[in-house]
Amino acid sequence: MTKHKIYTMSFASVYPHYVTKAEKKGRTKTEVDEIICWLTGYSQEELESQLEKQTDFETFFAEAPKLNPSRALIKGVVCGVRVEDIEEPTMREIRYLDKLIDELAKGKVMEKILRK
Repeated sequence: MTKHKIYTMSFASVYPHYVTKAEKKGRTKTEVDEIICWLTGYSQEELESQLEKQTDFETFFAEAPKLNPSRALIKGVVCGVRVEDIEEPTMREIRYLDKLIDELAKGKVMEKILRK
């Protein structure tokens, strides 16, 4: 089976779209970074390093220091697919991130986005 195109795309090429989506709705780059760091366990410095290295999505999630165990609480639909039903682990992680950014853009409070 061939890999999905998103796996080989650099995380840095999509990251500005996450930020733009959030900022259009009055949210901040800092909040986007907080979500990414919460989900993956990267520190701010490690996140910036991954962006500079143009790391692809598959590697970005494979090298994540500590995927947050609370991410299993993320439920809902992204791109017409229920995130909790996605079988492939890397795709599920990508969709978890998409869902969190969607929630941010929809005005949800950070405490709820971060499943506290």
